[in-house]
Amino acid sequence: MMDGYENTEGQGQGQEQEQGQGKNGQDIIFSKVIKAGKRTYFLDVKATRKNDYYLTITESKKRFKNNGKRFFEKHKVFLYKEDFDKFTDSLEEVINFIKREKSEEMEAIKQRQQEKEQEQAEQVEETAASSSYTSDIEFEDLDNRE
Repeated sequence: MMDGYENTEGQGQGQEQEQGQGKNGQDIIFSKVIKAGKRTYFLDVKATRKNDYYLTITESKKRFKNNGKRFFEKHKVFLYKEDFDKFTDSLEEVINFIKREKSEEMEAIKQRQQEKEQEQAEQVEETAASSSYTSDIEFEDLDNRE
């Protein structure tokens, strides 16, 4: 955690930023900001001393101390170019798994709901058909009230 983190790594208000001066003099080559509810994600491309690029993924969450003072809790992941393919393949696989599983789960819920509604409709029809109630009132009788 870092108290008072005020986006000092070169990210501006916009969604993208090229070139920036990060903390400790590290240059940010390219940056992408993703605002997601109470969290903000920063995808920053930086360079090593040998000018190799790497990615830092930072999750930032706004928190408040007991005295009401605001601070930002940060979690950071460093991803180096030799791991990009493995990382992106695995990330894509995991995301597809979640989408597939949740999609199947939602379909199963919809199917159960439709079956329940159909069962209730059939019960209403059976109740109406089996009802022995009859009425001696004829609509013509209603018109002749005089």
